[in-house]
Amino acid sequence: SLGVSFQVGAVLMTACVAGKNAAALAQIAYVTLGLFLFEFFGFPIFTQGGGLEYVQEPSFGYLVGFIPAAWICGYFAFQERLKLETLAYSSLYGLAIIHGCGLLYLALGSLGGWLKQVSFPAWGEILAYSLAPLPGQLIMVCAVSVLAYLLRQILFY
Repeated sequence: SLGVSFQVGAVLMTACVAGKNAAALAQIAYVTLGLFLFEFFGFPIFTQGGGLEYVQEPSFGYLVGFIPAAWICGYFAFQERLKLETLAYSSLYGLAIIHGCGLLYLALGSLGGWLKQVSFPAWGEILAYSLAPLPGQLIMVCAVSVLAYLLRQILFY
């Protein structure tokens, strides 16, 4: 699940330090490798395996949300001169995008019937993937903001 791992923090950190394009490309590579490396070579990339059938997992929408979240977070992180507040807001925007994409995928997948063991309105999945991990992810946003601020100070940009 997204709340237990540091995936979200890694997405936001990459965006705040490397920028929108590098962060989005990294997430595209991550999702692509997770879908195809497991499918053809058996290497588990995602926390619960991988492969093309992973699109039937309720958490897949959150993984897809990493891509626009990385781009949006990276975009806003570099709009102004370096400030801790800018990085914090950028990370919050990214987190909101991740949860928005995940919730949209849950809704569409449960209505469309392509998700494994999920029926509309999917309250259990909403609780498990969005509400329960949110406090920890908000703490992670704070940590990412501070670490990204320090790294960018050290790297002079």
